Amino acid sequence: MLFNSYTFIFGFLPITLIVFFTLTEFGLLTIARIWLLIASLAFYANWNVSYLPLLLLSISLNFLIGKCIEQAQPNIERAKLFLWLGICFNLGLLGYYKYADFFVNTLNQAIHTDWQINQIILPLGISFYTFIQLAYLVDTYNGKAKPSSFLTHSLFVAFFPHLIAGPISDNKEVIPQFYKLRNYVFSHKNMAMGLALFILGLAKKVLIGDNIASWVTPVFNNASQVTFIEAWVGALSYTLQLYFDFSGYSDMAVALGLMLNIRLPINFNSPYKAFSISDFWRRWHITLSNFLRDYLYIPLGGSRQGEIRRYTNLIITMLLGGLWHGAGWTFVIWGALHGIYLSINHWWRLHGKTLPKSVGWTITFLAVLVSWVFFRAKNAGDAWQILQAMIGAKGIVIASNYESFLGWLSVIGVKFAPSFPFLKGGGESLIVLATLVVSVTVLPNTNQMLQWFKPNLLWVIYLTTLAALCLLSLNRVSEFIYFQF
Repeated sequence: MLFNSYTFIFGFLPITLIVFFTLTEFGLLTIARIWLLIASLAFYANWNVSYLPLLLLSISLNFLIGKCIEQAQPNIERAKLFLWLGICFNLGLLGYYKYADFFVNTLNQAIHTDWQINQIILPLGISFYTFIQLAYLVDTYNGKAKPSSFLTHSLFVAFFPHLIAGPISDNKEVIPQFYKLRNYVFSHKNMAMGLALFILGLAKKVLIGDNIASWVTPVFNNASQVTFIEAWVGALSYTLQLYFDFSGYSDMAVALGLMLNIRLPINFNSPYKAFSISDFWRRWHITLSNFLRDYLYIPLGGSRQGEIRRYTNLIITMLLGGLWHGAGWTFVIWGALHGIYLSINHWWRLHGKTLPKSVGWTITFLAVLVSWVFFRAKNAGDAWQILQAMIGAKGIVIASNYESFLGWLSVIGVKFAPSFPFLKGGGESLIVLATLVVSVTVLPNTNQMLQWFKPNLLWVIYLTTLAALCLLSLNRVSEFIYFQF
């Protein structure tokens, strides 16, 4: 069941909200939490019921291990033993379902063997709910996690707005909200703001992300044949598609939490406005950035043991962050690139060097765009083919329409072609992409727009129009990109 589907919007969501607030109206708060948990599990089971037991096993064992850690304290060694048991269980689960095939194939290539394993289908959301529970165990060990019942812990992990693709919620911030009595009182303000944000997020996904998606696939499926312009359109289209798709999902997730009076963390803050790569990671997939910082980079030593160790820790953190996204060398390269980017950025700041903002933005945007080529490509070879085309290493080809007044460029190797088979958006795609780049670097984002929200006629007309356009487009429902991670 997708957020951007008629079934969810007109079936699951209204039924869940009506039953929940009817129960709270009669003071049946525990039953209301049970209902919300059942609804969340039903939401997950709708994808593939065979993976529901795996989710329940993960929730149950992590809760049990967390209680063992609590009871073992102040015996630090005993508590640490339970912590490592929990970490090994979670990483083992993630490793088997997500990386077993990748590791076996890599080993086969390295030592020229032909070992085979049965095909393993990646359970939806396993990366996200595993990270959430790893954080819970570490916070419990450090004495930071808030005490909770099995029901509330289960509801926190399985909460349908963030279960499939985040945001990676902090147990210290979200679990206490399930115990606040005022969160069980229907809030007209939260419902109105939640509906507004949901429509804005849906519009980003359906009206923008899905419409430029068709410009991406032909380029990356024909990496060795694309020309200069086609390569740039494909790379830019994916850079923008990924943002509008994933930030749209995150907006909808936060909106759904808000409708239920639960505040989930913001996951995006205009990342393509960043003037440095550090700034980018403070704005892009914020909850993952915070997780990697708090539970990987800092425990590795952070910047406390000298500059060389700091750069090493940054690269290790981002390599593992890349591998978290997917079991493939393209994701490893993507992570390595960002680790190198961040190391250069920190070295630059350490030595007191500065750049004009326009130069900083340009370098950052291009660096991120290059990394997205690896992120999207089927393999490193395809990514390299596209990058070669982008830098003109395969020559520069432009439309023959312009040959009459740009023909003089042929002396420097520029060629002219009557058509571009992989430029599915035609010449208009260049105008659309330029407009979108300007919009994400100049205009306010949805969270900023929500701060201006007022339930007046102007907003009603604006949101109603967006909602109608979205609903008319739902006949071509597509999954969110981050579901595959």
